[in-house]
Amino acid sequence: MKRCFLVLVLGLWAGLGLVSCGASKRTGPPSGLVDRVLVSQGVTATSTSGRLVIVDGFNDTLTAVSPLNAGASPGLMAVSPSRNIAMAFDPVTNIVYSVNTAKETSLGNTGVQLPGPTFSMTVPTSSTVGYAAVPTASVPGFNFLGAVEVMDLTGSSITTTIAVTNAETVVANGNGSQLLVFSNDSDSVTVLTPGDALPGIDLSCSAPTNPAVCTVLTGFNRPVYAVINGTTAYVLNCGFECGGSQQASVQTLDLNSLAVGKPVLVNGATYAFLSGTKLYVAGRGTPTGPQCSLLTSSVNAKTAATFCGTLDIVDLTTMTDPYYKNLGAEIAIPDGYHDRMDMSINGQLFVGSYGCTDIGDVNNPNGEVRGCLAILNTNTGAVIIPPDNGDVDGLQSFTSREIEYVAESGALRVYDTTKDILLINDFLPLGTIDVIGYVGDVKAIDFF
Repeated sequence: MKRCFLVLVLGLWAGLGLVSCGASKRTGPPSGLVDRVLVSQGVTATSTSGRLVIVDGFNDTLTAVSPLNAGASPGLMAVSPSRNIAMAFDPVTNIVYSVNTAKETSLGNTGVQLPGPTFSMTVPTSSTVGYAAVPTASVPGFNFLGAVEVMDLTGSSITTTIAVTNAETVVANGNGSQLLVFSNDSDSVTVLTPGDALPGIDLSCSAPTNPAVCTVLTGFNRPVYAVINGTTAYVLNCGFECGGSQQASVQTLDLNSLAVGKPVLVNGATYAFLSGTKLYVAGRGTPTGPQCSLLTSSVNAKTAATFCGTLDIVDLTTMTDPYYKNLGAEIAIPDGYHDRMDMSINGQLFVGSYGCTDIGDVNNPNGEVRGCLAILNTNTGAVIIPPDNGDVDGLQSFTSREIEYVAESGALRVYDTTKDILLINDFLPLGTIDVIGYVGDVKAIDFF
């Protein structure tokens, strides 16, 4: 039985071609798909290599489009703001592969070989220049490790190595003219102007520093990440959770003057999401996190987990956090290290972590089942902990659909955000898109 009918409207659709049943074929790239989602597929079988799979986000199905090469087992991905370029990192070979999404072809011939693994990379503009923080990169003649690698994606090469000790995370401003670099076990933030860096090896961050390229700002407490809005960066101080000496907090950083604001104390801070004048901040606050039994807010369901993470909501108009040290109001989420957050079009905030405490077995459910995912309904304040297990590796929402793609425990789940449960229909009988292998990340490469 046909799932849909093709309707020919004279005049209006003349010359536009046929819309195929069950697919989003219109005008666009070679595949004809315009609601594309790129999924990194890590495969360990000897007969199959890892790839980037194109999913049709119109109906949540795998497509007949040939997957794109991305090494042995691609995971972490980054997409340019205009979505014309996508990068994927293969941790088996430490190579960054890149894709021209308009042509659905690889950029460069071999990918960019990094000197070590990266956990953070960015392609901040539509140009084919990417950046990766490599904490184990060596600098000839120096006894420290760490660098931000400037990558020519078309030429498959590193053009500049900007030495930054223990560089762990890199965040770009809106036009890519500034990079904020966060280093492990540091109380400083490094601000780079990559366009002024010298090709080859740039030592501007070494003493004495070269302010034209590198400025090292002190006064933080184990900063690990920042959300940038215009010329203001909201820096997350991990604090005690990351071995610091103070409580977790959020600090403003003016990217023009490089002035640092006063810390706003929060319960934990490793990742954040900005929505209007609210900054949603997730973390544990300590190496373990608070005891779940102490978080007594009515929105928090009882759990067999001993320790939890927390979700704070900072009011940026007043720079206050009403949830800080307020056990009756604190929002409990699974523990682990929080590094994923995304909001659906209808206000469902998805928060993910890795290394959390799994409860129960999703494959043999009996009682409570939970993993590393939490959903906050920002309209009602309700908190949902979905019955799943495992790390959250990727989140992707859409502006035209009330769904969320979640890469969790190697599977690609599709959530109906009107109900905050898995979407079940003819295309998704189990609420999961059947991608072979381990799904390491998910990114939309079209605006829809």
